[in-house]
Amino acid sequence: MTPTFSICVYCGSRPGERQEFSAVARAVGLWIGERGGQLVYGGGRTGLMGTVAEATRTAGGRVVGIIPKALVDKELANPLCDELHVVDTMHERKAMMGERADAFVALPGGIGTFEELFEIWTWRQLGYHDKPIGILDVAGYYAGLLDFLAHSVREGFMGDWQMGLIRSGSEVPALLEALIEEAGRHPRGDKLAEVL
Repeated sequence: MTPTFSICVYCGSRPGERQEFSAVARAVGLWIGERGGQLVYGGGRTGLMGTVAEATRTAGGRVVGIIPKALVDKELANPLCDELHVVDTMHERKAMMGERADAFVALPGGIGTFEELFEIWTWRQLGYHDKPIGILDVAGYYAGLLDFLAHSVREGFMGDWQMGLIRSGSEVPALLEALIEEAGRHPRGDKLAEVL
């Protein structure tokens, strides 16, 4: 099966404290799978990562996991991926995730999720790619971050055009549909390989 689209999901290797977090990870996976899409993610089977991967598989989608050797045991590499790539470094992991995706979305997560989100956003700003990026703000999880980013614009450290490179929303279908629609308007070629 050739997937109709490929979306990279950044999210926590822990489930978090709220049921809404696991529920939204499941909803994202089901949305991807039901539409014949492909999930690209960090390759673990714990926390929200495991939830989104299992939901994608359950709904008939394709799952591509990419995990560095150092995290294979810690994040419990998911043997049920359609493709599981074990790479040497985090840098290699993120570059491959970027290459394999048409769009990116951040679900709740910790420092690794934040770092992945900010790096792919920086790469877009620098012109390494022009793929859409979204933040799924579940139960207000990202509200404080979004407020801070607006503060950074007001203080002159970022411009409105940089904020325009990301979308945010709290509804799974609306945000994912917007990202996939935007991805369809951009050529698939990009310079992400140059990041390696």
